[in-house]
Amino acid sequence: MLIATFNINGIKARIDALPRWLTTAKPDVVCLQEIKSVDASFPREMFEDMGYRVETHGQKGFNGVAILSRLPLEDVTRGLPGDETDEQSRWIEATVMAPRPVRVCGLYLPNGNPAPGPKYDYKLAWMARMETRLRALLALEEPFLCAGDYNVIPQAQDAAKPEAWETDALYLPQTRQAYRRILNLGLLDAFRARVQGPGHYSFWDYQANAWERNNGIRIDHLLLSPQAADRLTGAGIDREVRAGDKPSDHVPVWVTLED
Repeated sequence: MLIATFNINGIKARIDALPRWLTTAKPDVVCLQEIKSVDASFPREMFEDMGYRVETHGQKGFNGVAILSRLPLEDVTRGLPGDETDEQSRWIEATVMAPRPVRVCGLYLPNGNPAPGPKYDYKLAWMARMETRLRALLALEEPFLCAGDYNVIPQAQDAAKPEAWETDALYLPQTRQAYRRILNLGLLDAFRARVQGPGHYSFWDYQANAWERNNGIRIDHLLLSPQAADRLTGAGIDREVRAGDKPSDHVPVWVTLED
């Protein structure tokens, strides 16, 4: 089973690029971020015609997450628990009914800039809520994974120029500490379990020829529970998608699990 995460940076802008990648990669499940569309405006029929079930948690012009799945989805929930006043669409969950079901959490973690400030406070509070939710999922002792744009650069090797990010919310010590607390619950960074060393990125800014200079960062992650990690058979980054026509500034990151 191939499960991927892809920040598409607007479904309207990626209306050709996303189907093109789906046709080539043929993922079973995709967690999308930044769909930037309300649920009613998402072009679900296009993806249903490709064989995908579509579940969205949209927001007009900003944020928005979705799950596309070739397999049945059950128990779909929207929104990260812990703050009833939070109106930002950044979290969606569903159980993928494969021969061996797996719970999938799709997320778009807040950017947090400028830091310090209220946006950074929201980021850290959101990560604390995520930690609480993952503790609850881990207590069930069932396979799950969290796939999405984390807006976290975990280590220096995950940036071409780490020194340029030292005051950025994606790389501040408090951000990386919050991310490590999540990992230390017992989750596995699937990509790093399979691929070591620097030079592996999932995001290149549109400006300053970042793509051409390979000035990238790795901020799109798939974290696996122990039960899901036992089924991990592969992980990778579809880097070449960034060179396509009208690309997102992110590229897909994926894992394969035994059915």
